[in-house]
Amino acid sequence: MVYIAHKNHTLEQHLLGVADKAKGFAAKLSLDEQGELIGLLHDLGKYSAQFQTYIQSAIGLIDEDKDDYVDAQDLKGKVDHSTAGAQLIWNELSRQGKFGLIVGQLLSLCIASHHSGLIDCISPGVAAPSIDKFTKRMGTREERSHFEEVQAKMDASIIARFHELIISPKLIDRIKSLILQIVQYDSGNELITRFKIGLLVRFLFSCLIDADRIDTADAEKPRAARQRQHGNYIEWTILIEKLEKKLAEFSDAEPIDKIRRNIAYHCRDAAQRDKGIFTLSVPTGGGKTLASLRFALHHTQQHKMERIIYIIPYTSIIDQNADVVRKILEPEGELRGSVVLEHHSNLTPEQQGSREKVLAENWDAPVIYTTMVQLLETLFGGGTRGARRMHQLANSVLVFDEIQTLPVNTVHMFCNAINFLVEHCSSTVVLCTATQPLLNSVDSSKGVLKFTKDSEIMRDVKQLFDDLERVKVFNQRKPGGWKVEEIAELALREVSESGSCLAIVNTKKSAQALFSLLRQTQGMRVFHLSTNMCPAHRKKILAEIRGLLEEKSPVLCVSTQLIEAGVDVDFGAVIRYTAGLDSIAQAAGRCNRNKRREVGHIHIVNPADENLDMLMDIRVGKEVTERLLDDQKSGAENFDGGMIAPQAMKRYFEYYFFARKDEMDYPVSREIGGRDDSLLNMLSTNQQAVADYAREYNSAPNIYLRQSFMTAAKAFKVIDAPTRGIIVPYDDEGKKLIGELCGAFEVEKQFNLLRRAQQFTVNVFPHQLEKLQKEKVLHEIQDGVDILYLADVRYYNEDFGLSLSPEGMMEVLCG
Repeated sequence: MVYIAHKNHTLEQHLLGVADKAKGFAAKLSLDEQGELIGLLHDLGKYSAQFQTYIQSAIGLIDEDKDDYVDAQDLKGKVDHSTAGAQLIWNELSRQGKFGLIVGQLLSLCIASHHSGLIDCISPGVAAPSIDKFTKRMGTREERSHFEEVQAKMDASIIARFHELIISPKLIDRIKSLILQIVQYDSGNELITRFKIGLLVRFLFSCLIDADRIDTADAEKPRAARQRQHGNYIEWTILIEKLEKKLAEFSDAEPIDKIRRNIAYHCRDAAQRDKGIFTLSVPTGGGKTLASLRFALHHTQQHKMERIIYIIPYTSIIDQNADVVRKILEPEGELRGSVVLEHHSNLTPEQQGSREKVLAENWDAPVIYTTMVQLLETLFGGGTRGARRMHQLANSVLVFDEIQTLPVNTVHMFCNAINFLVEHCSSTVVLCTATQPLLNSVDSSKGVLKFTKDSEIMRDVKQLFDDLERVKVFNQRKPGGWKVEEIAELALREVSESGSCLAIVNTKKSAQALFSLLRQTQGMRVFHLSTNMCPAHRKKILAEIRGLLEEKSPVLCVSTQLIEAGVDVDFGAVIRYTAGLDSIAQAAGRCNRNKRREVGHIHIVNPADENLDMLMDIRVGKEVTERLLDDQKSGAENFDGGMIAPQAMKRYFEYYFFARKDEMDYPVSREIGGRDDSLLNMLSTNQQAVADYAREYNSAPNIYLRQSFMTAAKAFKVIDAPTRGIIVPYDDEGKKLIGELCGAFEVEKQFNLLRRAQQFTVNVFPHQLEKLQKEKVLHEIQDGVDILYLADVRYYNEDFGLSLSPEGMMEVLCG
């Protein structure tokens, strides 16, 4: 009998194909045999008669009038085909001593979880006592797992390769070596060790998920397979030549150009150093984008690494930096679209159907631009979509732009994950910012970044900041605060004196209020920017602003903090609503950026009417900044170099991190995680759940990995209020794109359109999504493909972007 995995795909072909791909991915950590084995057995349960009847009914090989026909739609997801392979590995390896138990659990966990996301080993124990869910899963009875049945039906090639792999000494020895290495690196700190071993599980899980999704997609749509990169990238030397040629074209017309050239030189020089963690501490306007790219390209070539991944903050727009790099590395011609990939929106839902899985990005490109949200989802999120990408982080250069925006509750998990990638996955990490946070100075018992004396790329950071000083900060706070009318007057006065002014506020509501007041002004253009606008919309506005600034025409812009993270604009003055000192320093980077004026003015104002109750990061940062401003005003502090110089920033982060030290292990409440706990604990030793289990059963659970992986991942998603991307009909191009998506039934065509669609996507929070769905203005691009677009143009405003209420004339797209 020929057993079937999917339409036009035999089970033997699929198992061998996934095994080969997972082997290649896992080889990055010399875990090729482990990757191959889990790929080979991941769908072993599909040999069962129950699954074969289901799949043959689903694809029409069994007629509806035959006795053995079943309702495939009703059975979808209900036939267990992932447990049998996990049981086979567990049964074989758990008998081979202590490390056989560990390796057996690690590998079988990946297989058992490959449709759901990593399962809990020990349940957290809330309404009921903690349960050893892993052992329970391995004990699944024959009538559900079909364990005995499928072993008798395995194809000869699968049996032969399984027997070769299962007796290989490297199967246990390589993971044993890795675990002992992890223990040694962290001096036996049990919490950090267990956390990193959990990341090792996630790495192998990632290899399996990506291999499974790619093999399935390539078999279903062979033409789409030809479009996939599969790591066949252009040589790094060619990309380096393109960048070096561009850098050579820059003139030294302005004094600041020489400083930028010197920064780029240091980055080129540092690229020859060994892999590790680096900091690039450069003031805003110092040319970090191309300087860090120079480091990354040369470092990648020097150490034969696989890709460069740029990680940009939550509130940033990444298309500007990506566009700059794309124009250099992808000039018109054969390289167009083959080097730089932007991935910064969640168009596909987590609970994906087969078609959405095909359409998901897996970071298979030489240079990736993504967001901190996507990176954290890859490391800690639930399900399979984000986890699929984790193996792409190995043997790669990760450049974190504006690292100070890292969510404070992820600090320890982030530090441990970065150390794992550098120490055990051969990766290099660069932390870029003008305001370097103290990630090497937090609680070491929970995890800190391991800097060395050679971590900083720049030799004299203080001198560099002195050389690039080009603004003066004015503490304009006053009792009772500033009314919005007074702030508008200050903005207009600065336009009159400085030629242009940027006002940066803390909330979208504040931005709309100030913009609505200023837009009436005659004789100048007034603009508004927020994340309610899609990237294409923001890009158009920024292009207009830059044009007016170059012409020295009077211009005024009101923006949320999205403009602070690396957006290249050069205003004569900036008004900043009081916030964290790091935000104020970033705001200053949008003022007198090219040092064309003697000095630029930064006004710190405290608005009278502003509600930050739901914005803890901004609120705590504001409180710490006010303390520093008060200390400076009273003479208690005299920050050498001013309020945004390194000394002041160091003190700011000392105060800020001390104020929030109890949040850094990602605490979860009883309402969310079932008990008062932390994700750091749940993803490591899981002490509370283990203690609960021991009380119930009078002994500790007899398994090595005890993490509540799934519960922790769900808590991570809930706390961060995950956003969902929706495609909006901005401009004629956005409307046309939606029309093309609605009519594109070939997956490979959809794939290319969705890459374009990221420029026309707005990420919405759950309450916004629910409101728009109640309004019945969100439609699927096609029935059964859960990718959403905004069907009514009245809900997208030219001034403010996405709106939750309609304006103007009705125009419905795609029907």
